[in-house]
Amino acid sequence: MSAPQTDLDNPRGEVAGMPAIEWPTILLVLAGYSGWLVLTHAYGNWPAWLIAPAVAVLLTFHSSLQHEILHGHPTRSAAVNRLLGILPLSLWIPYDRFRALHLAHHINDRLTDPIDDPETNYVTPDAWQRRSSFARWNFQLQLTLAGRMLIGSWWRMGWFLTSEARAFARNEPGVRAAWITHLILCVPVVYWVTVSCGIPLWLYVVGMVVPGNGILLIRSFAEHRARANVHERTATVEGSWLLGPLFLFNNLHSLHHAEPLLPWYRYHSRYRLTRDRLLAENGGLVYSTYFDVARRFLFRMHDQPQHPLGRAPSQRTA
Repeated sequence: MSAPQTDLDNPRGEVAGMPAIEWPTILLVLAGYSGWLVLTHAYGNWPAWLIAPAVAVLLTFHSSLQHEILHGHPTRSAAVNRLLGILPLSLWIPYDRFRALHLAHHINDRLTDPIDDPETNYVTPDAWQRRSSFARWNFQLQLTLAGRMLIGSWWRMGWFLTSEARAFARNEPGVRAAWITHLILCVPVVYWVTVSCGIPLWLYVVGMVVPGNGILLIRSFAEHRARANVHERTATVEGSWLLGPLFLFNNLHSLHHAEPLLPWYRYHSRYRLTRDRLLAENGGLVYSTYFDVARRFLFRMHDQPQHPLGRAPSQRTA
């Protein structure tokens, strides 16, 4: 048995045929930041009801870009990649913390574990028993797609900031440096939004940042389920002509966890080659579209809040 691998164990150059600079991703980065500047600057000239959802969608796209970047794109330089992704357009999460927590999520052996997986939707039976009735209801509501979209952003942002405050107070490795850097970088973002563009900060947060994260939560809603077999813990949404590009095709999530260094523009060709194997390994956990996900789980829970096995069993995989 070998230890689980993450991006930290593999230099980017080991992916076959990867160029030194991925120009498609560079162009997306330039388009993303340029679009944000243009749309926010248009506030006051265009109606707020048009600007707010447009910026929200762009912030979703920026989060997808950050996800792509933290997986070792678009250059072979970690320092250059970090510079491309570190600007906190969404304000609430430091890039360095996003990267550290997400790479921990990519230890597939620990996927869905209530303690080891930072992105899990499950809790241990003991933790569930300690929760109040209101907290349980809130948690269960977010296991429906409607609840996740309506209150998921508020709950997750609040939970994350509270958790990070505790980690900051305990001086956990890397947390204080990440947050200090983040807060410094928030200054020019807030200055641009509020002073240069005249957008009230509350409107930017409530009308753009929170909805933008809410769109992102559609993608992660049914990505994983608790199962004993590691490969059966990750789902795929195959046909998504609208949200798929917005998520940089991370809807093909079983492929992403199998080959996390693969760049977004190679997903479809690679998925066509490996589809049969991926679906055989994950037990056929596939949705045709996000409308299929909504049809099944808009008002019905995707799964139970308690991890059915208590903790995710270890199955060391490379």
